[in-house]
Amino acid sequence: MKSRLNVAIFAGLFCISGTARAQPTCSRADLQSAVDSYLAAQAKGDPSNLPLAPSAKDLENMEGAAIDRGILKNALTIDFHRSLLDVEACETFTEVIVTDERHPYVLGIRLKVVAKKIAEVDSLVTDKDDWLFNADNYLKYSPGENWGVIPRGARDSRATLVAAANAYEDLFSDATGKVPWGTPCNRLEGGIRTGKGLPDDSCNVGVPSGVPITNRRFVVDQMD
Repeated sequence: MKSRLNVAIFAGLFCISGTARAQPTCSRADLQSAVDSYLAAQAKGDPSNLPLAPSAKDLENMEGAAIDRGILKNALTIDFHRSLLDVEACETFTEVIVTDERHPYVLGIRLKVVAKKIAEVDSLVTDKDDWLFNADNYLKYSPGENWGVIPRGARDSRATLVAAANAYEDLFSDATGKVPWGTPCNRLEGGIRTGKGLPDDSCNVGVPSGVPITNRRFVVDQMD
């Protein structure tokens, strides 16, 4: 049985490391257009119309892949998706839930956009053999989460978001670490949801131990 933590690593954390920052060279419209093209390609199982850069890179579960042989060659009926658009890094993250009983999936798709072309497609593909996987439960809970725009004056800084994400990931190798959990707080990981709809719901319920996460890449959507 596979034992990947991809959903926890990628789909639950949305920030970008400081080493990858650059001056904005794309707009939200550019990024949304890239996402729309990905979703259309995934629905058809045909990546041929993706606006790819000439040297576009494709990764699937952190390994190099041929874009015409991976998950994009599967026509998927997408039950739910949401995307984050990071104009500072010119990257997107899209959560995709597929509950087709023939082969359910939960996908995490990162796109890198350069000059309005997709320069990187980075896919985390999880299915029935992965940690806590349950696409039906994921669909049950994920659409009900509030990912609406936070008023400008109430938003945390990019640095604060990065620090919180790193604190969470540090827990996998150091259980004594401190994460700035809010209250109430809900965690949705692979179809398991920690909260019960109570005012004292907590996310401080532990994580798998002894799993150092060293390859980190985060996407921040500041919704501007």
